[in-house]
Amino acid sequence: MKSLKSTQEIFADLAQLSHAASGWCVHNPNVAAAVYDGDGQFIAHGVHKKKISNNHAEVLALQAAGERSRGGTLYVSLEPCNHVGATGPCTEVIKKSGVKKVIYAVADPNPIASGGAHALRAAGIEVIFEKSEVLEFAQRGWLHRITNGRPLITAKVAATLDGYIAASDGTSQWITCDESRLDVQHLRAQMGAIITSTQTYENDKPSFLPRIAEAPTPHRVVVGKREVDAQGFTRIQSHNINDLLDFLNYEGVNHALVEAGGIFLSALMRANLIDELVIYQAPKILGNGKKWIENLGVNSLSGAIQWDPIGIYQIGPDVKTHYRRAVK
Repeated sequence: MKSLKSTQEIFADLAQLSHAASGWCVHNPNVAAAVYDGDGQFIAHGVHKKKISNNHAEVLALQAAGERSRGGTLYVSLEPCNHVGATGPCTEVIKKSGVKKVIYAVADPNPIASGGAHALRAAGIEVIFEKSEVLEFAQRGWLHRITNGRPLITAKVAATLDGYIAASDGTSQWITCDESRLDVQHLRAQMGAIITSTQTYENDKPSFLPRIAEAPTPHRVVVGKREVDAQGFTRIQSHNINDLLDFLNYEGVNHALVEAGGIFLSALMRANLIDELVIYQAPKILGNGKKWIENLGVNSLSGAIQWDPIGIYQIGPDVKTHYRRAVK
């Protein structure tokens, strides 16, 4: 991080830290924080990684800054917590640090932990809320779980131009290019869980271990009644999707990725449980084979499921598109 940046530029830096930490966080949000001195010079940052430490981002940043934080500004991706959980309130650590100002990007929707801004103001610290869509997006998994009572669920698809994920003879490796497959590794590293069906596991024997140095290991889940020898995976031997949700909620998963075939993806789609789509589309046409989506019972354009584009990127010869389910 460099000094003398605007608040939104600092928030963009925090978003990179927050994205990188998302796979390390269960139950808790992937918060990032940074300390700057009174002249706008960067001192230290911290990011919460629940699987490694209970210490929150604010605490880590202030510990790294030490006495240099006095008179400075603390930038935080999420409103500092004001409750006792696995650790004490971040507000108490901030009060003792000597910072004169706290700027945060996202208000805490959790009624248990909220109220940090009010507590800091009551202690004489200047507190500013400056909304950041970039940090809302980076922390969207946790925000979704707190607001909706379940993880954000993203479906990843690798398909041809005409929407096939496998040829008619069953071959599917490799539809997309090397660069796209590397990008998927980074996507997996941000997830608390990766989910597949017994049929996909039996066909492909995926490991779902992110091939990224020092990446966290997500929960790897196989859903379905078929018997498969999936060592290292959690087996949910059920066709009841609520059993999957119960497991994800119990484990505190904020963001889950689904990599499976059309039958399982369609079941989740019909249950309104696909929140985002990440589609890697290769410049190939098969004309026949296995589609990534099955019959959803939609008979007219008026009943089509609508999606809002988040981003479109070229990766090698492929095109990656990212969509969010449209809010009606």
